[in-house]
Amino acid sequence: MRSLAFRHDSLPLNRPFRISRGVRTAAEVIVVAIGEGGATGQGEGVPYARYGETIESALAQIEGIGGAIADGAGRQELLGLLPPGAARNAVDCALWDLEARLSGTDVAALIGAPAPERLVSALTIVIDTPEAMAAAAAEVAAAPLLKVKVDATDPEARLRAVRAAAPGAALIVDPNESWDRALIERLMPRLVELKVAMLEQPVPAGDDACLEGFTPAVPICADEAVHTAADLDTVARRYQIVNVKLDKAGGLTAALELARETRARGLGLMTGCMVSSSLSIAPAMHIARLSDFADLDGPTWLAEDRPGGVRDESGYMVPPAKGFWGTT
Repeated sequence: MRSLAFRHDSLPLNRPFRISRGVRTAAEVIVVAIGEGGATGQGEGVPYARYGETIESALAQIEGIGGAIADGAGRQELLGLLPPGAARNAVDCALWDLEARLSGTDVAALIGAPAPERLVSALTIVIDTPEAMAAAAAEVAAAPLLKVKVDATDPEARLRAVRAAAPGAALIVDPNESWDRALIERLMPRLVELKVAMLEQPVPAGDDACLEGFTPAVPICADEAVHTAADLDTVARRYQIVNVKLDKAGGLTAALELARETRARGLGLMTGCMVSSSLSIAPAMHIARLSDFADLDGPTWLAEDRPGGVRDESGYMVPPAKGFWGTT
């Protein structure tokens, strides 16, 4: 018989995280711990209001499958027990971690892939005045990749300020669904001029049919528009890159399938995250290893991360210490 425990952690941020949908000052996460045979596996999820999730709804979902988990339900059974989302992600990652500890191996070996290594991961510049965004970019100008949050209010001025402060970094521009097709067309020449590598989810996911038949000079990445592999037939007609997030896919199991199916369709691959602790990032690094772009800087926004977690080295993400997650 397994044990199942779950809780809500509120993790204060070291500075406000501001995007087009609002500002947050803490990461609100759920943590699952599954025990068996003297070992305990852990996983973390970030319920997201954009997808109709709350801390309370996620915890209720986990409580509702407590009996199945106690009776030994595994990762494949979990796919039918919970829908994609933060609750399933936390449970799935806890099951991966538990399996690795019980078998005396690591998650990479269970997947049949090399262990994650130090990799390029974007550092995020959040929405502010152009001057403040330039100052933030100047502090991390040596990083190889920056992600710039914008909205529809004078994004060009903000992007020019960031580019002037960080002339050597590759840029991902993320409007978080705040643009429309007309604004994309107007700004596309500017994005080319500013050497933007990718435009991420510029239009609302529910209104992205406008992207069909559009050939952008800068590739467009689906974020809110894609959750699982079932979304790819539509996404492939509208986007050139797919952002895989474990909280959207509902765990590492589904994220691995989404990554494989994305590559099979010839699309580019990105790994993203919510504002979270290293307990969310450690499993995501197994997807990032396969990706063209990674954006895993969630823990860098925390006032205090979990001990032994991942570490940012000027835009390079270093895996967590042995034994932190998915390793013995």
